[in-house]
Amino acid sequence: MNAVTPIKRPSPVTASVDFDADGVQHGFLRLPYSRDDSAWGSVMIPITTVKRGEGPTALLTGGNHGDEYEGPVALFDLARTLDAQAVQGRVIIVPAMNYPAFRAGTRTSPIDRGNLNRSFPGRPDGTVTEKIADYFQRILLPMADIVLDFHSGGRTLDFLPYAAAHALPDKEQERRCFDAVAAFSAPYSMRMIEIDAVGMYDSAAEEMGKVFVTTELSGGGTSSARTVGIAKRGAMNVLKHAGIVAGSPETGPTRWLDMPSGECFRFAEDDGLVEPVVDLGDRVREGDVIARIHPVGRTGQAPSEYRAALDGILAARHFPGLVKTGDCLAVVATVEEAN
Repeated sequence: MNAVTPIKRPSPVTASVDFDADGVQHGFLRLPYSRDDSAWGSVMIPITTVKRGEGPTALLTGGNHGDEYEGPVALFDLARTLDAQAVQGRVIIVPAMNYPAFRAGTRTSPIDRGNLNRSFPGRPDGTVTEKIADYFQRILLPMADIVLDFHSGGRTLDFLPYAAAHALPDKEQERRCFDAVAAFSAPYSMRMIEIDAVGMYDSAAEEMGKVFVTTELSGGGTSSARTVGIAKRGAMNVLKHAGIVAGSPETGPTRWLDMPSGECFRFAEDDGLVEPVVDLGDRVREGDVIARIHPVGRTGQAPSEYRAALDGILAARHFPGLVKTGDCLAVVATVEEAN
């Protein structure tokens, strides 16, 4: 008996821009979404294409998580200002991928609680978040040669400002990714590992052989003039590196970091009040106390101490003053010393 091959449904998302047309186009990715207050309603995700002639395609995205703002600020600005005459090839800009989450200021979608960066490859007949992931997986990512996806820490984490790529099985692809990280030229550059890479946009792009660069640019559910400036310059640097915009990247000093193993992460094993013992960028040695968690049910109880498992610098920390068991409390990255 022959197995029946399932038929992949077409995406319900439609684009109001023509990806093959030259010039600057501002439009939407329209996803039908029937709800109580709009029977024939839609999620309207802003998109811009800037194209001139033949050349590589860059896909620039922000708002994968809705409470991370450097990417959306930089990309809404780039979509407004990038002139087609400055481009050789194509730039696709989606400042807020998970648009419902972005409008709500939340990490996940208020519609279905979907975390877009854990929803790939998505489903055309799934939830709203899965439908968005499916469109990127089957329509936008295959068009791209290079992908830049902006992240920061959102409401709950704070990071040193870095651009990053991952260790990959294909070492030539890995080299091209890290060349693009160097071109981005953030104050820090990270060789990054993920706690859980299943369902990530990163993995979807990398498995297609794309050059993929991501960032973590501070956090706390806001942005700053400094971190927005890093994002704006980095986006233009990546376009120059790809040969889509003329000129050389405006690079500056960057400090290379590595996350060599799961020992980089410290997770809270207690609820309570966080006392930071070191600040972002501070040097730590294996065994140093990096944070304490004070119990808050009554006075007179000793805090729990959390220690670094390796030598390095504090690259990320829990941002709110209160922490719950299981929260990521800190990340220590090793430093690649200059020769």
